[in-house]
Amino acid sequence: MESKPQNNGSLGSVHESIDLTTNKHKGFKRFLAFIGPAYMVSVGYMDPGNWATDLQAGSEYGYKLLRVLLFSNLLALLLQGMAARLGIVRRRDLAQANRDEYPKAVNLCLYLLAELAIAACDLAEVLGMAIGLNLLCGLPLIWGVSITVLDTFLLFYLEKMGMRKMEAFIIALIAIIGLSFFVELAFAKPHLADVVKGLVPSRLSGDALYIAIGIIGATVMPHNLYLHSALVQTRKINNDKKGILQALRFNRIDSTIALNAAFLVNAAILILAGAVFYTSGHTTVARIEDAYKLLSPMLGSHIAPVLFAVALIASGQSSTVTGTLAGQIVMEGYLHLRINPLLRRLITRLIAIVPACIVIAIYGDGELDKLLVFSQVILSLQLGFAIVPLIHFVSDRKKMGEFVISLKTKILAWLVAALVVYLNVKLVFDTIVGYWTQHQGLTIPKIVIIVFSLFFAWLFVVTTVYPLRQRKEKAENSIHGPERILIEKEMQLHPIKRIAVALDFGSNDELIIANALKQGGLHSEYALIHIVETPTAKYFGFPVDDFESERDKDQLDLYVKQLQDMGYRVQGFLGYKNRVNEIVKLVGENKADLLVLGSHNHKGIKDWIYGETVDKVRHKINIPVLVVNS
Repeated sequence: MESKPQNNGSLGSVHESIDLTTNKHKGFKRFLAFIGPAYMVSVGYMDPGNWATDLQAGSEYGYKLLRVLLFSNLLALLLQGMAARLGIVRRRDLAQANRDEYPKAVNLCLYLLAELAIAACDLAEVLGMAIGLNLLCGLPLIWGVSITVLDTFLLFYLEKMGMRKMEAFIIALIAIIGLSFFVELAFAKPHLADVVKGLVPSRLSGDALYIAIGIIGATVMPHNLYLHSALVQTRKINNDKKGILQALRFNRIDSTIALNAAFLVNAAILILAGAVFYTSGHTTVARIEDAYKLLSPMLGSHIAPVLFAVALIASGQSSTVTGTLAGQIVMEGYLHLRINPLLRRLITRLIAIVPACIVIAIYGDGELDKLLVFSQVILSLQLGFAIVPLIHFVSDRKKMGEFVISLKTKILAWLVAALVVYLNVKLVFDTIVGYWTQHQGLTIPKIVIIVFSLFFAWLFVVTTVYPLRQRKEKAENSIHGPERILIEKEMQLHPIKRIAVALDFGSNDELIIANALKQGGLHSEYALIHIVETPTAKYFGFPVDDFESERDKDQLDLYVKQLQDMGYRVQGFLGYKNRVNEIVKLVGENKADLLVLGSHNHKGIKDWIYGETVDKVRHKINIPVLVVNS
């Protein structure tokens, strides 16, 4: 019995697990079937990191920074809409699209920054969950942080139950958060006229700018762009104009409802802090624990702090699920690592738990809220490296076709990107200038600052310019040169003596081999090539004794024997480590006159193998390449 091929799409275990290509879902039920991905994303907009920045903003500046929240929400609607469009139209998540577009060195840097952003986000979620448990049950923070590793097993269980069950779990937690703060605001009774004034734009500087950037980083998080572009692919849609347009429309509605709900929750937290603390003169309340302790005496209700802690736990629990999923998407998309899903999620969780435990052990509980706000600033600093590639991808008419974003949207997106980058650069510049004036001479920290500043500047320029250069080169290459006259003697070809055939051991091998045999017949020799792609083989670059490598060797030997029995002269060759370089090397060693390899319907990891590989291989060899559409 033939084994079922592994699903290598985004979030492989749930990729296209909800089939909307049948007539099972009609009318309003069909709309409901699309609802879910944006709610999964929205929890990242109301995680504990948002609480820390919202509480600090409300207690120090009243309702003044509400305008920043509103701007962040509009920014989120724009960016998340583009992320969803990328996943729906191209069926690629942001990490996969980056890997397809940028060179290896750039992708490695983008991967590390994405992991840093997810670690910062996960850190906020871990700390928020631990603080919530401490406030409600008195559990020590170090233990609260440690037991959050169990969330990994909860996620594994939810994923086993199916995507709809996971989405229902997240929506239930969102409802708990929203209900809790609705009751809190009923107790606080904020002055609505003052709240409305908080939406009027004004200039920000100093600490207000720092908190404002933290709010933007806490609201529009880089990992949410990776997450949304993958989650929309859990819906299997008809890959025609009608199916794609319907998916885009329903996901737009889904995003509008979910993200506006997240905005209302964030606004409620900030308004609560402004109404309770700022108006009473408690402008230094920046810690979640202090807010919890002051709610009861200032609101005259013992229920208020309990609801606050319950909402905090629900916030940490919901956002930790989506943050861990984002870690999986980034690792698979950039690295194509095929490791045990549970192990992968444990690694993602430990990246957050270890720093939190170190901070608690060294500095105690008092620095946790500062760490929360700092984690959100880190997220904002990473945002440009996610926004710029995303805008490039959804602006590329060649790849997006008629679903490319409009000129107005493109201009607006670039203006937003420029504003976000400007705010971040200003914050970093002001921080560096402040440090520079306080410390005389060229110190080691100053050298480190210079090096990192140059690195980030280089990376940002490359991520911005490289796709434009690639499109320009492709356009120039398509322009015809001067007229050429065909010369008969130059059209004489040598007979094909040796043909190299690159195989991936998929269902289309027969078609690829058949096309190769048609080119050379019984008079040519054939070199069957397969590149072993196990992590150990890639790392060491030579044969290793593992199950998959042995199975690959057996399969190649079987092909060789079958073709030899048919009368063909065939040899098999295995390659290791880098796919492109190994194919080029084996083609050269076999002195092949022709290379035959396959193309396909661009799905998952095979898109990388036969999409990216074809272009790179043909530029490195000087023999004809036959690409078989399969």
